[in-house]
Amino acid sequence: MDTNVSTGFRVTPRAAAQVAEIAAREGRPGAGLRLAVDAGGCSGFQYKFGLEDAPAADDLVVEQAGARVFVDPVSLDLLAGAELDWTEALIGAHFAVKNPQAVSACGCGTSFSVG
Repeated sequence: MDTNVSTGFRVTPRAAAQVAEIAAREGRPGAGLRLAVDAGGCSGFQYKFGLEDAPAADDLVVEQAGARVFVDPVSLDLLAGAELDWTEALIGAHFAVKNPQAVSACGCGTSFSVG
């Protein structure tokens, strides 16, 4: 598992493998997953995911097993100590953020608040 030492933000091997698979499937093998925290949702903040070809100049770039995850500095403040994982269940599969700063979440699990 790759961890950014200064922030404690981690990407699990499952998440890294899924990022690489998505990028390859889209024909963009060098692309990375953008993880951002935006204001919104019923609890105050929500995670946003997207595939991007290159990081911004001030992004944190976490690399693992050929996969890259990009996080902007503002989002990184809200993701300190968090872990990005890939979860599979009968109802579907998705990226999941385990964030120790999230003190509550909405009923649908889409948004969260910090303390």
